[in-house]
Amino acid sequence: MPTRPLPIVGIPACRRIINERVVHTVADKYPSAIIAATGCLPVSIPAVGSKIDITAVLNRIDGLLLTGSPSNVHPSEYGHEPLDGEILHDLERDATTLPLIREAVRRDLPIFAICRGIQELNVALGGTLHQRLYAMPDRISHRPRKDSPDGPYGPVHSVKLVPGGMLATLIGSAEIMVNSLHSQGIDRLAPGLRIEATAPDGQIEAVTLPQARFVLGVQWHPEYKVLKNPVSSGLFSAFGKACSAAAASFRLQVCAA
Repeated sequence: MPTRPLPIVGIPACRRIINERVVHTVADKYPSAIIAATGCLPVSIPAVGSKIDITAVLNRIDGLLLTGSPSNVHPSEYGHEPLDGEILHDLERDATTLPLIREAVRRDLPIFAICRGIQELNVALGGTLHQRLYAMPDRISHRPRKDSPDGPYGPVHSVKLVPGGMLATLIGSAEIMVNSLHSQGIDRLAPGLRIEATAPDGQIEAVTLPQARFVLGVQWHPEYKVLKNPVSSGLFSAFGKACSAAAASFRLQVCAA
């Protein structure tokens, strides 16, 4: 009897130059978390911008995982000018992920957006970003603690979950501790997105798209040691279930056609 195919999760890559060669990279912790905590099959999507056929890609995946990255969304994508020439950008990733997000939302495809990913989600749907949180006097530090035994992924600050929200219901708590490795964050929230969690300084830390099957963005990194953290594993598990449901729905449509 043939085995049931695994739901496929697409993971857009970053475009980098290593040893004078262009490479498309995805940090191992992301596909490893998908395999360990969702039961899905991860596949990398190269950052090739307009060269990619968005329709063809989305026809073949059941969910989209947007990862963190050293780079940031270019401010031109939300109508701003760069404030700091030292900030790293990845124009090809922007040109790949932003159209993917918009079409995935239109198709009601599950999306789990992490760190840079939540920023991409917000920009793709019409929001803006703070480019330098560390320069804002009313913000706490959103950077890693140097003395953490977990290195850059140790807990940094708490986040309060919005009562009655999807995240609070899923986690079953009003407040959790999270790691923090970002210098940018959501400024103006995109239309349609709902705030699910905030840091003590009011910075948006998690969002959802309420009418969607599953669209969740978090500013922290739940992929790190995913199975050792019940909150992190719960988030990935919920994403995996949504991808499985999307895959099953697609198969039913194919059979009915």
